[in-house]
Amino acid sequence: MHKDKREAKIHGRGPVGKQIVFGLLERNTGKVHIEHVETRRKHELTGIVRKHVRRGSEVMTDELLSYDGLDSEYAHKVINHAEKYVDGNVHTNGMEDFWSLLKRSIGGTYVSVEPFHLFRYLDEQAFRYNQRKLTDLERFQLVLAAVAGKRLTWNHLTSSEVG
Repeated sequence: MHKDKREAKIHGRGPVGKQIVFGLLERNTGKVHIEHVETRRKHELTGIVRKHVRRGSEVMTDELLSYDGLDSEYAHKVINHAEKYVDGNVHTNGMEDFWSLLKRSIGGTYVSVEPFHLFRYLDEQAFRYNQRKLTDLERFQLVLAAVAGKRLTWNHLTSSEVG
């Protein structure tokens, strides 16, 4: 392997040139919540956790330092991926599974995703993942029920408003 390729693969390039996506997986329901975030800083990530996770719940994360503040409000357990991926019940494998599916859909189905539209692709993939146990017909009926009676005009579709 060429030196440049080896360095990129072994050491990675961090978040440079990448969009940051944050995700939460509720283990007992298997439902995922994901959103595009501006930074990986503690105040932004812990704010999302506080918004979506009930205080006192058990929270399992990787060793990212931005999660350090969770100990005071949650039963926070950390897995260090440099050492191991599973320690008893402590792991992030369910969320890693979702990231794998998301990356494959972006790289294989969508090929290229503009940052402006990223939230739309994330919403679609979260919907697919959260409804994965439904049949195709049930999922289709769920989508139709959500759009019934709503009207999308050309002006709204092409306006600069997000969402």
